Amino acid sequence: MLALLKIRNLALVDELTWEPGEGFLGITGETGAGKSVIMGSISLLMGERADKSLIRSGETQCSIEAIFRLRSPEELNAQLAEAGVPPCEEGELLIRRVMTATGNRQFINNSPVTLAMLHRIAGGLVDMHHPDSHRSLTSQERQLCLLDAFAEDAPLLSDYRTVYRRWLEARAAYRELLENEMANERELDFLRHQVEEIESAAFTAEEVAGLEARWQRARNANRLRDTALPMAQMVDGEEDSLLDRLHTLVRAGRELVRLDADCHRWISPLEGLIEEVETLADELQGYVNRLECDPEELAELENRIALLDSLKRKYGADFETIQQHLLECRARLDAVDNREELLRVLKKAEEEAYSAVLQAGTTLSSARRKAAPHLEKEFLSHAGQLGFRQSLFSVQLSPLPAPGPQGMEECDFLFGPNPGEPLKALRLIASSGEMARVMLALKSALAAQDDTPLLVFDEIDANVGGEIARAVGLKMRELGGEHQVIAITHFPQVAALAQHHYLIAKGLREGRTVSHLEEIGGDARVTELMRMLGTSGASAMAHARELLK
Repeated sequence: MLALLKIRNLALVDELTWEPGEGFLGITGETGAGKSVIMGSISLLMGERADKSLIRSGETQCSIEAIFRLRSPEELNAQLAEAGVPPCEEGELLIRRVMTATGNRQFINNSPVTLAMLHRIAGGLVDMHHPDSHRSLTSQERQLCLLDAFAEDAPLLSDYRTVYRRWLEARAAYRELLENEMANERELDFLRHQVEEIESAAFTAEEVAGLEARWQRARNANRLRDTALPMAQMVDGEEDSLLDRLHTLVRAGRELVRLDADCHRWISPLEGLIEEVETLADELQGYVNRLECDPEELAELENRIALLDSLKRKYGADFETIQQHLLECRARLDAVDNREELLRVLKKAEEEAYSAVLQAGTTLSSARRKAAPHLEKEFLSHAGQLGFRQSLFSVQLSPLPAPGPQGMEECDFLFGPNPGEPLKALRLIASSGEMARVMLALKSALAAQDDTPLLVFDEIDANVGGEIARAVGLKMRELGGEHQVIAITHFPQVAALAQHHYLIAKGLREGRTVSHLEEIGGDARVTELMRMLGTSGASAMAHARELLK
């Protein structure tokens, strides 16, 4: 239940603290006294968007605060934990909104939250109805939800939705592959071309590693030979070469050793140097011999270099990237080559998922059809108390051509308020007075299944007569046994039935108009009922007291 409501600087209300009671609560007051402010503040607590025009003139901000006392906060606490919000302490949920000219802030249990999160959390705490809101009952989707609530088939509906989502996913996977198979033949031809182009080039990592160096040598063979040949001749190949001089040095050194043994330490390094120079001479000569310029080899190397550059431009900056692209193309082609088998697997998965949908949908449909006549009977019982004593009501379930997200049928509530007239869908009923009573009858039929703590009725008794208004009041009082019910009303027959009667009035304070709310009883309540009756005197007072009795 709503245990506390605090409003500050909202429209005509400068400051209001309200601690509503349990059961059926009636709020009355003259037109323009500020009853809409109470309803508006509750709507804002539920996450409705706020406008800066709501801020009381001359003030910079307004605020609304509420405490909801919950019997079983476990499910709500789970939602709060998921959102990173502290849990309810001792079963109490605190909601606060602060609105300024530049922006709004909202808090749950003193933790800041987004407006969407506030709407999601608080939306399950309050069910608001006003003269136009009952038009939501004309929605077939909404009617199906009401039937499900009455049937208490939430587990069956959850199971159905699970298999329905799986079926949609399986169907989408099959259709995507099927459509791709038909639409991507050009892409497949392109993949095959890429694989063939890279594979026919037949490059290896070893070839690519030395290709550039080989091409440079072949391209510059004449210049390289002109430089290397004189070097080879200087080392060994002409008179007075480097090797000739080294041999001369060694012979002279050996003569020194023969005459002076201490000179032997010079000879070994010279002899080792001769071996290294001889090796150098062989390598230089071999290099010169390999530098013969072969025009065909040069042309082949140039072709390979050009082919590699072409592959790099198309498929990657280096040989490794080109190879990776080749692997990816092969994998995609392999997948396509196996698509017939994959299509068969996906088709089977879709058929199995569809079979599960039909099975779960049939179970859900059975529960709905079983509950429908009970809902009809329960509704007519309450409708009779609201003046529809000879009315007819039918829950019509019509199979859908294909399973939908809510099941395998659509729902239509058919109503005939007058004997001898055919049943009509609720959406075809024009009278707002009739629709208000239909809504109240449905709410009463679902009272045991509806776990919403607070029901708010804003002038839904408009456009109904005296005795019917009293019947509406009795029904709201009955609902007060299961919920906290707040009703704004202009009918004394309804207000007299409230277990707590609150009067909202406006007056002057320091030259400004303000609204205030107070619970009334005794003579004050009789006086308010007389005002609502529109009469005065002893007879009016007697009438008001009779209503209270």
